[in-house]
Amino acid sequence: MTTFSPPSSPTAERQLSKAQARRKVLAEIDNAPFTQFHVRTVLTAGAGFFTDAYDIFAINLCAYMIGLVYGADGQLTRSQELGLKIATPVGNLVGQLVFGWLADKWGRKKIYGIELLIRGDYPLSAVITSEFAATRFRGRMMIGVFAMQGFGNITASVVALIVTAAFKDSVLDKPDYRSVDYVWRIVIGIGMVPGLFAIWSRMTIPESPRFTMDVERNLDQASSDADFVKFGKFDVIEDRVPRRVEVPKASRRDFIAHFSKWPNLAPLIGCAWSWFALDFAFYGLGLNPSLIFHAIGFGNSKAENLNQRAFDNMYNTAVGSIILSIAGLIPGYWFTFAFIDSWGRKPIQFMGFTVLTAIFIVMGFGYTKITTSNQASFAFLYALANFFQNFGPNSTTFVLPGELFPTRYRSTAHGISAASGKLGAVLAQVLLLYAKDIGGPNKSVDHILEILALFMMTGIFSTALIPETKGRSLESLSGEVEDQDAIGMFDQGPPQSLREQFTSLFKRRPRAPPSSDGWEGLGSTGPNHF
Repeated sequence: MTTFSPPSSPTAERQLSKAQARRKVLAEIDNAPFTQFHVRTVLTAGAGFFTDAYDIFAINLCAYMIGLVYGADGQLTRSQELGLKIATPVGNLVGQLVFGWLADKWGRKKIYGIELLIRGDYPLSAVITSEFAATRFRGRMMIGVFAMQGFGNITASVVALIVTAAFKDSVLDKPDYRSVDYVWRIVIGIGMVPGLFAIWSRMTIPESPRFTMDVERNLDQASSDADFVKFGKFDVIEDRVPRRVEVPKASRRDFIAHFSKWPNLAPLIGCAWSWFALDFAFYGLGLNPSLIFHAIGFGNSKAENLNQRAFDNMYNTAVGSIILSIAGLIPGYWFTFAFIDSWGRKPIQFMGFTVLTAIFIVMGFGYTKITTSNQASFAFLYALANFFQNFGPNSTTFVLPGELFPTRYRSTAHGISAASGKLGAVLAQVLLLYAKDIGGPNKSVDHILEILALFMMTGIFSTALIPETKGRSLESLSGEVEDQDAIGMFDQGPPQSLREQFTSLFKRRPRAPPSSDGWEGLGSTGPNHF
């Protein structure tokens, strides 16, 4: 059994070698029981995802309303609609690159909250969650954060439905759609409320101990920051010269040297392309539900009165979005939550891309026959696609880049991967808005679905470039460990049943008996699991 003995006093602690002390701090985090702090971290990070998803999908719901008020002949031009739908993904793309890099340069805490201003939330939330999570439930914590995207989506639809219903009489009475102008502004404006909570709560999160130790090289402050996981409080140490950890220092030259090696570059390519391919389909269809509603004959009002038609379309779009969220999107997140720490990330991503390839092939090549003879089947296939996007690559593409890379480049690499996804989202909007009407209104939707199937197939191959991360410490995954045998305690085999997964959240890792000098040894968790 591999053990080492943490000290019982500050004097004894300073007698530890720097390498031993670093391993002790990491072990405290990686072996911690599930505490109130972990719940707080999930809620704090999740609030940003809730806000981000609310805004993205609220804009999609409100695009029709804005067209009624400001568009020529009551609708936006194709270019105006494109600009409205890609504005947020473009902001996401820039924010994820910039703030992903800044979080590695200045620290997670210094910019956490500021990044919400231009939608750079993904790398910060993923990295902070992964760096504070214990190894055995890290996947579930990260999915708990990401699942807030689904609740943001459905909340936007529910708010749009309620506000639309509240303004029904006014919409029907005023021929110039002035009331519709209030509806979309209220729906968008409500998104500020969770955003303000997210900014406030992020100011109370301490710096990641891993950043403090491996980038700032302040071992003593990192040890204090790690106490926040156990006790909910930490001290700022200013009265002594800190011990410096001997680890590689981030620099442009070191970044190039690190990622010029294929074992380090391959996972970055795999994460980036997988996210690009996934978001091409996820946002391509997610921001254009009218394509699906048209295919199944839902949502398009036949009313002769223009005001009644406008109200019906607004109302039906909100109802349809709620149904799709309940039927596929939200359950998919929580299936991933249930299985990610037992099955692993790669099997879920492989399964998702494979099933999505098959679904889009059937929807694309069978589009005409299915939509004319059995529209319910087409709706079922679309809901199934939503389910396997979230019980699949939409969830795992968020988790994997937050685990695979060294601390000094973890946020940057996650930002690159996330920005690749948003680039896919932007290109998908261009394709759908300009290609779907080739040959007539919505006459090329079948070919678009076939293209989505091709992108899902490429995701299968890009996933092969990514190593499995379940049950392994962040340091062993990124090659930052000094002695794998000496810190085998960090790599833990995940519990295999759902009951074991739940009960393991509240169990402490086993400790060796106190030694004769009064130090309490941390026991090894057994052999490594790869």
